Amino acid sequence: MAVEDEVRQASEQFYAALNSTLNGDPGPMMEVWSHSADASAMHPFGSRSLGWEEVRASWEQAAQAISEGRVSDHQRGVDEEVVVPIGDDDAYTVGTERGQAKIGEELVRVDWRVTNIYRREGGGWKMVHHHTDVSPALVEALGM
Repeated sequence: MAVEDEVRQASEQFYAALNSTLNGDPGPMMEVWSHSADASAMHPFGSRSLGWEEVRASWEQAAQAISEGRVSDHQRGVDEEVVVPIGDDDAYTVGTERGQAKIGEELVRVDWRVTNIYRREGGGWKMVHHHTDVSPALVEALGM
């Protein structure tokens, strides 16, 4: 299988895990991430997480605060993100996340740019970095 196809498959697994997290279950997210000290995330609610422990905690907090969420990744209106290999063991994707989620009783629209970085680990691809635009609506709904 080509690197691009493998990374697309890893991306599909990440978005399935994200949707699970946005509905209260962060468990699948723990499987798609690298558990390394260099894992990092910059979420739409404005936080920055460095190292697996902080990244894990950020997804657990999101699962507690957000419900009824559904997000998909699209590149400029096309149902596929752009995959850019960086050698045989690293790659990144760029696209736009779209969907919605509830914070308390408030429905927040998801529509922001995203970059995800993947690394081959243990025979599979794991997320090492997730970076989205900050969402003022999400920050406000969360009271941050």
